[in-house]
Amino acid sequence: MTQPDRPNSAHSAVVFDMDGVLVESEHLWERMWTRFAAARGRTWTGQETRQVQGMSAPEWAAFLAEFSEAAEPAAETERIVVDDMITALDDGEIDLLAGAEKMVTDVAARAPIALASSAPRRLIDAVLDRHGLTPHFSATVSSAEVPRGKPSPDVYLAAAEKLGHEPQHCLAVEDSSNGLRAAARAGMTVVAIPNGDYPPAEDALAGAAHIATDLDDVRLKLVASLPQAR
Repeated sequence: MTQPDRPNSAHSAVVFDMDGVLVESEHLWERMWTRFAAARGRTWTGQETRQVQGMSAPEWAAFLAEFSEAAEPAAETERIVVDDMITALDDGEIDLLAGAEKMVTDVAARAPIALASSAPRRLIDAVLDRHGLTPHFSATVSSAEVPRGKPSPDVYLAAAEKLGHEPQHCLAVEDSSNGLRAAARAGMTVVAIPNGDYPPAEDALAGAAHIATDLDDVRLKLVASLPQAR
């Protein structure tokens, strides 16, 4: 059950991204897109990765299928890539980032938290379950479940609605350009944790209230911005 916004607190809930915030997986998505394209005689580069980062699974699958001139439709393209990601998770390749578990548990002790991810539902559920984080989240939303992926604000607005909190009372944690833009456009107070391998654009960082150095920095910022432990 969600709690109503607390009138004496500017921030009363937190929404996290997953890839690049909780787990190290951005490079794996790039590997799977590259592998799919290469199997069909096409060369996927960092430029294509930047184009699709933040897209929902149906959106990037349609882009990948067209780019690769694949015989498979977008839905089958998505299934193939996500199957590869699930295999990577099963093989222990999708690890929690340093400080992620403590960040989630400490913040969840103070306020309800949600996940707003571009990952498809079955990967979100598998990642949270594998790392024992599911019980801490009051809500999770995949951008495949809303009309538009990031940088549109839809997935963040849906997460806030599921939590029962107004977006302006939510903090959001993001690492990528389109994720940062999406959270800011939703009206949330954004904490950026820039992805070192895929640095966010300056205009995206400009919308953040705080640019963190690591997840411990993120945790301290969130805890300081929330009410005392529930």
